[in-house]
Amino acid sequence: MTNSVGTLYVVATPIGNLSDMVPRAEQVLRAVSLIACEDTRHSARLLEHFNIPTRTTAYHDHSDDKKTDQLLALLDKGEDLALISDAGTPLVSDPGYRLIRRARQQGYRVEPVPGACALIAALSAAGLPSDRFIFEGFLPAKAVARRQRLEALAAEPRTLIFYEAPHRVLESLRAMQELFGDEREVVIAREISKTFETIVGHPLHMMVDWVESDKNQQRGEIVLLVHGAAERPQAIDERAAHTMRVLLEELPVKKAAALAAKLTGLRKNELYQWALDNAKA
Repeated sequence: MTNSVGTLYVVATPIGNLSDMVPRAEQVLRAVSLIACEDTRHSARLLEHFNIPTRTTAYHDHSDDKKTDQLLALLDKGEDLALISDAGTPLVSDPGYRLIRRARQQGYRVEPVPGACALIAALSAAGLPSDRFIFEGFLPAKAVARRQRLEALAAEPRTLIFYEAPHRVLESLRAMQELFGDEREVVIAREISKTFETIVGHPLHMMVDWVESDKNQQRGEIVLLVHGAAERPQAIDERAAHTMRVLLEELPVKKAAALAAKLTGLRKNELYQWALDNAKA
């Protein structure tokens, strides 16, 4: 492949306040031959605001391989392209994965133009642990599938981050309360960088009541951030486990844990918790 091939720019755009558009993003969108948009009508308003005349084409989840091939062919001819989503950083719960993967596999240069990202903006202002976190995107729309996803995450110690549709946010919070417990801290970050920006944290039982009573909190673009679960102590070794099993045949859990602590040197609370978790195994 020669140096005459084009570059595919992955360009972040504002998630609300248009002043958050970074200068480089504006420069790139002016300079490329074509902008691939999630929704051309939506992106037209952004481009008009910045007086960017570049042609656009639709590229979304329902675009077929033929569309991907057409864009790659333009790169092969030496044309630079840009990929944008409706708002924020492309590929973060947005389409574009197939195009980026194909471009990289075929040796084209893919260059990110960083900018706004709702999940990172929300995390930066949430006051939850940010050294370790996981992004789960949107929860399933159906209640059963949503519950299964949350059950799988109930013991996750990292901060959990979700995007949620406004008409489902209350249902999701109720499911979290049921599966994570009343006291697990949750932060709702709504309409980030827009006029009615709201970033509020409460224990889940309080958050459910607040969102239920204030319909305004069920509107707009929403990020939910949930404090991770308390990390469970490491499993005790097999010798200590055997000691506990023998003692539990004759003693109540509390007494068995206290005696096992003297015999093994492990902490009584750790042994007590092991008994609660494993006595029926």
